[in-house]
Amino acid sequence: MAITDLIPGRRQEPARRGEDALTAFERDMDRLFERFFGGGMLAPFGESWGAFSPSVDVVETDDKIKVSAELPGLDDKDIEVSLDRGVLTITGEKSEERKEQRENYYRAERTYGSFRRAIPLPTEVKEDKIEAVFQKGVLTITLPKAEVVEGRKRISVKAK
Repeated sequence: MAITDLIPGRRQEPARRGEDALTAFERDMDRLFERFFGGGMLAPFGESWGAFSPSVDVVETDDKIKVSAELPGLDDKDIEVSLDRGVLTITGEKSEERKEQRENYYRAERTYGSFRRAIPLPTEVKEDKIEAVFQKGVLTITLPKAEVVEGRKRISVKAK
């Protein structure tokens, strides 16, 4: 086997001269599974397979950190925001049901999926002043920065 056969996603020609049928079949099956599960065939159907990852923007200013997440099709009751040890976590579940009924025709589709986005914060924040607003499919979280004491602080040691 040549080193170039190890390159993922590389298109290979049909059975090579002198290659046995089993090796050619194995190579073709590997390529088929890579295309199917690697995003090639399933890419257009991403959301219907439960894959949902919201777009998130993080902006830091002198006094706050502002996080915006696009969550179309969700309600505020489907979203949970938490802060633990300097990591902001946004979780939620998206579900949708469509029904269509006509004469001699009935169609029902259900899609659902959950997501979790964890965003490590670059600095300490005032946890009691955090605000989260959900409006028109966009979640905006404002995290005021805590004042950080810079420099070295000497701590006295007491003997007993």
